[in-house]
Amino acid sequence: MADQSGSDSRIRSRGRGTRRKKPTKGRRAMTMAGWSVAGLVLVGGSGLGYVYFKLNGNIEGVDINSALGTERPENIDNGSMDILVLGSDSRSGANGEYGEDEGGARSDTAMIVHVYEGHKKASVVSVPRDTLIDRPRCTNSKGTDGAGSDSKGTSVTGTQRAMFNTAYETGGPACAVKTVEKMSGIRMDHYIEVDFTGFKKLIDELGGVEITTTTPINDDKSHLDLKPGTHTLGGEQSLGLVRTRKSVGDGSDLGRIQLQQAFIKAFINQVKDVGVFTGPKLLDLADTATKAITPDSELDSVNELMGFAKGLSGLGAEDVHMITLPVRYDPADPNRVVPLESASQQVWTALKQDKPIPASAVKDSAGDKGTAGGVVKSH
Repeated sequence: MADQSGSDSRIRSRGRGTRRKKPTKGRRAMTMAGWSVAGLVLVGGSGLGYVYFKLNGNIEGVDINSALGTERPENIDNGSMDILVLGSDSRSGANGEYGEDEGGARSDTAMIVHVYEGHKKASVVSVPRDTLIDRPRCTNSKGTDGAGSDSKGTSVTGTQRAMFNTAYETGGPACAVKTVEKMSGIRMDHYIEVDFTGFKKLIDELGGVEITTTTPINDDKSHLDLKPGTHTLGGEQSLGLVRTRKSVGDGSDLGRIQLQQAFIKAFINQVKDVGVFTGPKLLDLADTATKAITPDSELDSVNELMGFAKGLSGLGAEDVHMITLPVRYDPADPNRVVPLESASQQVWTALKQDKPIPASAVKDSAGDKGTAGGVVKSH
């Protein structure tokens, strides 16, 4: 649906950091999950005045709004908030140990986080990276193309039956946001990206994440070898866990998403236990977190991130409902999935109306069916 805002000046008048009702302090307090928690929860709280400029210098934002213009879904003024969270699968630089540098970054993990009015509950919709979608024409916001050449600001051709993660790979954050908005009909308030290296460092600063595995996990590709029982995973092992695929469940990407969701809940609980808002780790955690993320330009300062994250500490894993986008395996290619149109529409309609996602939406989905989600238990 086209944006009904009318003019650029009206868009600017909404202020930075949100597109819905002007937030009070309580309304800006919100729950995030997974990759976004890694970036946001650690910059909330007090006591950062003396390191303001240091932390501000760590943050590099990306201007999603200017890249997308006004051809976006309608602003829904119901007090909720929607955020696209991507885990970057860059194969270059410090991330090179996880695979050969193929010339471009990919979105290895994608989550649409909907925070309900009042910010006491949230729903997370994971989008399988191999989902076949109609990718819209968009503007490259990443700065380079797949060959490493500077292509920022250039047009990216739309195409049918493209894998979901190609939106980020070919057009960067703005193209990923536009693709999600086209799929869902929901305007994204914010964008958060976290890469492999930042994720590892963040877990290590937290002192690890405690989980219990119910079955052995031995995966050569993710370098993970865990026996059944309780473990405190450091950054390297945590990254291995969220990337494990072949050795857990049915070996599919859908199973890996279940594993990621289980780990995210353990991560949220760990953040609460550590007491990052008041504890002695605050400065180091904030420094690591602000280096680990790439937010949109409305969250690219310490003040904005603080306002965005302050309420996270009061919310636990039990307040976050996670599903996988309703999909089925593609009849033409069993290595790909396609959205179940009617079921997916139930999901998007519920979130637009700020309502819980109905169980009927995932009843016939190939996602959320396997055993991978039961392999990891949080504490």
